[in-house]
Amino acid sequence: MNAKDIHPSSFRDPSGYVFSENGDIKRVINPIYFEQYKALTDSGFYNSLFKNQLLIPHTELSNTNEEIVIKAEKIPFITYPYEWSFNMYKEAALLTLRLQKYCLEKGFSLKDATAFNVTFHKGKAVFIDTLSFDFYAENTPWRAYKQFITHFFGPLLLAHYHGAQSLKLLSNFIDGIPVKMISSMLPFKTKLSPILYSNIHLLAKLEDKHNEDYKGEAKEASLSKKGQLNIIQSLYDYIKKLELKEHSEWGNYYDKTNYTDDAFIKKSEIINTWVNTIHPERLIDIGGNDGTFVRKLKSTVKTALVCDIDNNAVDFNHKTMKLNKEKTMLPFVLDVLNPSAAIGLNNKERDSFLDRIETFAPDVTLALAVIHHMSLSGNVPFSQSAKFFSSFSKFLIIEFPKREDSWVQRLLTNKADFKDHFDFYNLDNFISAYSKVFEIIEQKEIEGSKRVIFLLKNKSQS
Repeated sequence: MNAKDIHPSSFRDPSGYVFSENGDIKRVINPIYFEQYKALTDSGFYNSLFKNQLLIPHTELSNTNEEIVIKAEKIPFITYPYEWSFNMYKEAALLTLRLQKYCLEKGFSLKDATAFNVTFHKGKAVFIDTLSFDFYAENTPWRAYKQFITHFFGPLLLAHYHGAQSLKLLSNFIDGIPVKMISSMLPFKTKLSPILYSNIHLLAKLEDKHNEDYKGEAKEASLSKKGQLNIIQSLYDYIKKLELKEHSEWGNYYDKTNYTDDAFIKKSEIINTWVNTIHPERLIDIGGNDGTFVRKLKSTVKTALVCDIDNNAVDFNHKTMKLNKEKTMLPFVLDVLNPSAAIGLNNKERDSFLDRIETFAPDVTLALAVIHHMSLSGNVPFSQSAKFFSSFSKFLIIEFPKREDSWVQRLLTNKADFKDHFDFYNLDNFISAYSKVFEIIEQKEIEGSKRVIFLLKNKSQS
């Protein structure tokens, strides 16, 4: 296998590596991990996790003395921790703790507890690193404990006290938020909580002491299995009760639209008619709030991505999915004015949103009630937003609120003395800019509103 075939994030694990071949995701297992792989396979451990949808399933393709090759079930779109809403992040943390508890019960242990080992697939969090399981050694502490704190417990605590934006910190700290930083950002009163003191503040102190006392000799700590299970259970119970303190205006967005119920229904009917003519398998709703318009689609879509800048809207969508047991929709947090960048070594360990969405190749993109925010809140010219959408959209259904629209007027008023600078914001200029990269298939006024909706086709994909 040539180095160029290996996924850029696979250099960290000596047990094996991931590569892509003809669109399939495959993993090579090195001899160093053969003993663990055989035990995990023969004991039925892997199959049990597959059956309970806790670990992404794989099939074995080949098995030699030099390497074992497995093929994993393909996940249409990978989301990263800094794109999850608060309750999605909680679900991923609780999954990791459940896995470690199950591991201990079966004589194994998670050697990695990075949040990047989890993603969302078929409506729920799923573990994706097949080689993260190792043998449990009696009376040894959890090797990945500190990693769990810096990747999961710490970020969730920061979000609880400071807001969901704290969850984006992992995009800057790919190896986990430093425990000293977490400790310093938490309120003083958290030192009075036994679980927060022992798992955050004391851990930060011990890290300092370790750095001061380090003389080249590592002391082996001892912890019984029962003690480890107690720590895991206490973390699980605490995280399960964590909630956000913040609220947003977008959580009940569709309860206060600035147009009539009839207009809302008419808009949904137009979208349905157009989507039905396209018969998409893959769809993305940019600024899709709580997924309302995707849920109203009568056309069967295999995978529907719904992203929004607002954590609470994404959380509400995630909760609705759970209640309805929906498996085709994938909500995540995304700021279209600052999409997730490529990060890690050589900026290649985690792909940018634009790279991932280009690979996903949606058949249709919905952009409803988002262009005025891009243009007026973000100062983005129509030519630039058209370039953004055309980079991944075959068909684009986009809604344009005219200058007379009350929300547009509110945004313009917020510009105060610079209001005149936004004279460019009008229907003619929008059509002129978008017509350069899209063919207008159809446009319709949404009766009962000051909005126009367009069905566009990408000229470069005609």
